[in-house]
Amino acid sequence: MTVYESDLPGVGKKHEIDLPDGSQLVVVTHNEGRREVFRRPAPDADSEKLFELPDDLARQVGTILEGAYFQPVESQRVETLLGGDTLLEWVEIDADSPVAGRTLGEADLRRETGASVVAIERGDAVMPSPGSDTTIEAGDTLVVVGSREAYEAFESQVTDGAESDDGSDGR
Repeated sequence: MTVYESDLPGVGKKHEIDLPDGSQLVVVTHNEGRREVFRRPAPDADSEKLFELPDDLARQVGTILEGAYFQPVESQRVETLLGGDTLLEWVEIDADSPVAGRTLGEADLRRETGASVVAIERGDAVMPSPGSDTTIEAGDTLVVVGSREAYEAFESQVTDGAESDDGSDGR
């Protein structure tokens, strides 16, 4: 997949994304945040406007598309690159995890690994920005931000070691 980015002076940015069928998805992000989404069926065709979204709705739709609300395919590793070497990762806590039953403050994972827990998914509930007094429970999914190195240290700290002792990096 190729993504082309161009400045639209006085308007904002345009992103053109090549799709597998030869068409392109075109997203124009206006300086005030509004997004317009177009489809160009062929390279020499005119773009057809599909829809327009205000900034807050576009961001929410983006997180849904990105998989923050639901991961349709069960996978051992969900990885989202935020930019540079910064990842957003989901880590499931097993009953035998050394951090299960401890608070975030007690586990001190940020100091130990450099990665930060930015949310906890517990059943159908999401706890954004959990405090140091939040207890980590078996079955929780921790949403973690950090460099790849920090994430790998985090993952090894919260697992029982069985998954990460095989020498693989999980990919």
